[in-house]
Amino acid sequence: MEKAKIKVNKTEMIIGFIGVLLVLILGKALLKTDMLFFRLLIGVGLGYVLTRAYTGFAGSVNRAYNTGSTKLMRTLMFMFFISTLITTAFVFNSDPSNYNLWINPINLGLILGATLFGFGMSFSSCCASGVLTDLITGLPRAFITLIFFSLGVFLGFPVQKTAKWVTNSWFSTSVGEQMSGGVFLPDLFKGDGLGGYLGALILIALFCSLVVSLSYLYEKCRKNNSTYIGHPMEEQQNLNETFDTKEFNLFGVETYNRFFVKPWTLKQGAVVISLIFALLMGVTGAGWGASTPYGMWFGKLLMIFGVSSESLASFTNQTAEFFTVPFFEHAVSVQNFGIIIGTAIYLLTAGKFRETFMSEMHITKKEVLLFALGGITMGLGTRLANGCNVGALYTPIANFSLSGWIFLIFMVVGGIAGNTFAKKVG
Repeated sequence: MEKAKIKVNKTEMIIGFIGVLLVLILGKALLKTDMLFFRLLIGVGLGYVLTRAYTGFAGSVNRAYNTGSTKLMRTLMFMFFISTLITTAFVFNSDPSNYNLWINPINLGLILGATLFGFGMSFSSCCASGVLTDLITGLPRAFITLIFFSLGVFLGFPVQKTAKWVTNSWFSTSVGEQMSGGVFLPDLFKGDGLGGYLGALILIALFCSLVVSLSYLYEKCRKNNSTYIGHPMEEQQNLNETFDTKEFNLFGVETYNRFFVKPWTLKQGAVVISLIFALLMGVTGAGWGASTPYGMWFGKLLMIFGVSSESLASFTNQTAEFFTVPFFEHAVSVQNFGIIIGTAIYLLTAGKFRETFMSEMHITKKEVLLFALGGITMGLGTRLANGCNVGALYTPIANFSLSGWIFLIFMVVGGIAGNTFAKKVG
């Protein structure tokens, strides 16, 4: 029995490395431009690290509520600050308008959208990027979520494009006005001697420290109340290091496990995601986004049933070309596809694919309804807030936008409300 298990795992490992080669060969050969190939590789990298580090933005609230652990939330603060330093390296002493900085507007749409998004992710246990990795790790849940997420984005397009309470910002700064009308934090500290970036970085460090401090206090409270159970993967990552370099064998099983199987810590994942973010900023001039293509995909689905691209454009206030562009010629769609492939590659090379893929195959009718609710509320939330956890939280914070911090506050509020409701109906 044990030999059969090893054989299956070895087969998965081989398939995984074949998959890597196919990505490199077919991606370069079939994608029309080098930029699309770059987007594919970025997506593969994101999917790989999100899965190997067992990390995701939705877990920052869900884990804290369900297990008492705030380690992921604290790690995200570490990642946010690193990523902000990376943005500084690009925009300091240059014209910020040369980059597509996501300085999102601050308005009622941001507040409602963040709350809806947090509410929805509590039911589906994922977000816009997480639903892509979960197509491999939890297919039924993720597939239902993705369909209704896409529907929510599609239905939200007209509001995002036309509603003043979504498009207009209550207050803006000079650079923010050049972008989407929000607050660019360096504009608030122009007299600091470094173009405002020193003051903005200090403020962001204070924001991060405040969130970390509150996280520790919350976790302490849960432990004092004996309601802290911890997250099993985080506990495993905390195990003491037992590797001794005297035992290193280049072709040994232990070496393979360390390079390809052993989960990364949350902090390792945060560093790698920050580096990928740096590549995106440097090559594309913009940060990480994920959710907008979902509405396009839903439109393409409607076109299969005879709806014209002109009708879709009229309803959504998008262009007809937005819905007719081929999937593998749309940069963010290719990047999102890469996230799915990156997840599969890690699980295959680690010999965990079948075990993980089959782990969530059975769901109840009630769960179907909850996943659908989670998907549609997240989708609508992204349009009101002008992005998801990467497009309205991570990238704006990394781009010095005050809107990202406001999104964080109300995402947590929505997450608490959603988890409380899910617990009552569960």
